Amino acid sequence: MLICKMLIEEKLKQSMQYFQAVQIGKERASKAQMILFKLAGFAMLTLTTKKIDGKFLPVGEENYAAIIQTQDGFVTILVDGDGYTKAQSKALEKNSALEIFKKIMASGIEEYSGNKVEIWTESYPTVQKKIS
Repeated sequence: MLICKMLIEEKLKQSMQYFQAVQIGKERASKAQMILFKLAGFAMLTLTTKKIDGKFLPVGEENYAAIIQTQDGFVTILVDGDGYTKAQSKALEKNSALEIFKKIMASGIEEYSGNKVEIWTESYPTVQKKIS
């Protein structure tokens, strides 16, 4: 009985941690979405949590800019320090994505230094250095 109670308490604790991570991450990703919206005229919220070592964590507070290429075009994104995408533009032509990227840089947000980012369930290489 005691073991069963301990397992239930552990599951409840994990659920609470997940929901707390979602709430904190949603707030952080929403801020990134509003920044990108002001600079690009359109922005979509992407991830609010990340899973590291089996634990759900909120996306980071920091914002870094990058560009990825999808099958639909070039997408300008804001990511946290671990490369988890918080907000994205719609798929654009290369020059339009670069124009938004330059506006983000001019606003004081730094370029993401990593080579790949996580968006939804996929990883994408960053391409801003290759196309600029």
